[in-house]
Amino acid sequence: MLEDLFEIHREVLSATKSKVRRYLYDSINWDTHAACILGDRGVGKTTLMCQRLLEVYGTSDLALYISADNIHVTSQGLFKTAQLHFTSGGEALFIDEVHKYPNWSVEIKNILDTYKRHRIVFSASSSLDLNKSKADLSRRVVYYHLLGLSFREYVHLVTDTLIPVHTLNHLLKNHVSIAEELRHLKMLKLFKNYLIYGYYPFFLEGVSNYLSKVTNVIEKVIFEDIAVVYQLRQTTLPILKKLLWLVATTDGLTPNIDNISSSLGVSREMIYNCLEYLNQSGLIHNLYPAGDGMKLIRKPGKIYLSNSNLLHAINGTLKRESGLGGVRETFFANQVSARHKVNLHSSTDFLVDETLAFEVGGRNKDRNQIKELQSAFLAIDDIEVGYKNKIPLYLFGLLY
Repeated sequence: MLEDLFEIHREVLSATKSKVRRYLYDSINWDTHAACILGDRGVGKTTLMCQRLLEVYGTSDLALYISADNIHVTSQGLFKTAQLHFTSGGEALFIDEVHKYPNWSVEIKNILDTYKRHRIVFSASSSLDLNKSKADLSRRVVYYHLLGLSFREYVHLVTDTLIPVHTLNHLLKNHVSIAEELRHLKMLKLFKNYLIYGYYPFFLEGVSNYLSKVTNVIEKVIFEDIAVVYQLRQTTLPILKKLLWLVATTDGLTPNIDNISSSLGVSREMIYNCLEYLNQSGLIHNLYPAGDGMKLIRKPGKIYLSNSNLLHAINGTLKRESGLGGVRETFFANQVSARHKVNLHSSTDFLVDETLAFEVGGRNKDRNQIKELQSAFLAIDDIEVGYKNKIPLYLFGLLY
C-alpha cells in the first residue's frame, strides 16, 4: 500500500509550484509535534503543505503526503496508514482534507499519542468539524487559519512585485505615500480583476473558467462539507443554496428572519441554523452591530458573501450584474477582518476595532456621513491616490 501512496505523493509534489509562498507560511511553527491548517476550499492549503514537505524532505521517503479520502487510506485506516509509514522509517506525515475521513479526530489523537517523536501536519477545509470532533485535540495540535489571497498577494503573483504588508494604523497615516509608490503598477486595473478572479489561487490555471470553478467550490461546500458534517437531509440543502443566492442578490442582506422563513416555507430555527452553517463553512460573513450586548444576538445585522469572487460567480449563474456597492463592501469586510474586528456602525458602514469608522463608496462619495464622527475615514473605489481621510479602497487589500 505504501508504494501506491508514494506514487500519488510524487505526482502531487511534481505539480506543486514553490516560487511564491503564502503569507501564512513563515508564521507556522513547522517544528511542532502537530499542526493543523484550516481554510476554505480552494485557498491553497495543499500547496502550502507540499511546499513545506519539499523544502525539508525533498524527494526522500522520510515524509509522506496523503489525502484522507484516498481509497487506500480509507480502506486501510488513517492510524494504520500512519503506522505503516512510521515503522518503515518515515519521520513526517502530511494529511490533506482530514475532515473527509470518518471520526478523523479520534484517529488523529491516537496517532499523536502513539508517535510522539514524529511530525504530523494536516489540513481541514474549514472550522466546520472542530466543534463536533469527538476527541479533544486542543492540547495536542496548534491551529492556523489560511485565508484566500489578499489583494497584495494577487499583485505579487500577477506582476512579480512584492508589496510589503502594511498595518492598518500605518496605512491610515501614510496612504498617500504608499499609493504614490504603487502608481506604476496600474493598481486600479489589477484591483478590478482581483474582485472578479483573484481570491482563489487557481486563477493561475486560467481565468476563462475561473468563475465556474468557484461555483463548483460552492456546490462542494454545501453538498459535501456541510451536508456530511451536520448530517443534513437532502431536503435541507436547497435551502442553503436559496439563502446564499439571496445574500448574493442584495448589497449586503439585512435579514428579516420571519419573512425569509415564510418565503422558503421553513421554520425560523431552520433559517438560523442554515445561516450558521453557511457562516461556519466560510461562504458568508455575518456582521453584527457594535457593542458587547450584541454578542448574544443570533440574528446578524447584515450578511455578506465571504469574498467578492463568490459574489460574481453566483450572480453570473443568475445572469445578473453584481451591485458595485455590495462588491466594495464585501471586499472591505473580507480583507480588514483578516487582522481586525469588524462590526456594523450605526451611522456609517463599518466600525473597526470599536474605534475606527469607515464609509465605503465610489469616487463621488462625499464626507457627509462621517463629518460628525471621530476617527472616521472614506474607503473609496476608482481613485489611485487619496487625500487626508479619503483612502483608495484597494489599499485595504495590503493588510496581510
